[in-house]
Amino acid sequence: MTYVISQPCVDVKDRACVDECPVDCIYEGKRMLYIHPDECVDCGACEPVCPVEAIFYEDDTPEEWKDYYDANVKFFDELGSPGGAAKMGEIDHDHPFIAALPPQNQDH
Repeated sequence: MTYVISQPCVDVKDRACVDECPVDCIYEGKRMLYIHPDECVDCGACEPVCPVEAIFYEDDTPEEWKDYYDANVKFFDELGSPGGAAKMGEIDHDHPFIAALPPQNQDH
């Protein structure tokens, strides 16, 4: 099990979760943040600090955002497990599902 970042993060990327994560497993894509499923220790520190309520425990992800689980997991297919997001900086792509979304959250 892992935590999943979902739709409210797209085009927002607040990063409060990144600052809170004790294992540096939240990576930054072009349009949203992604939690590495193998590096996450399921501590839950990220969830309450997200100002847009985009982070859910895998089993608690709302039905309309279930596709974000695959986007979070598959984002790392090519990247592998770098062992820490801080050294990576912003990664110059997103999962295709995220990249194809129209602009989001323009009211924030």
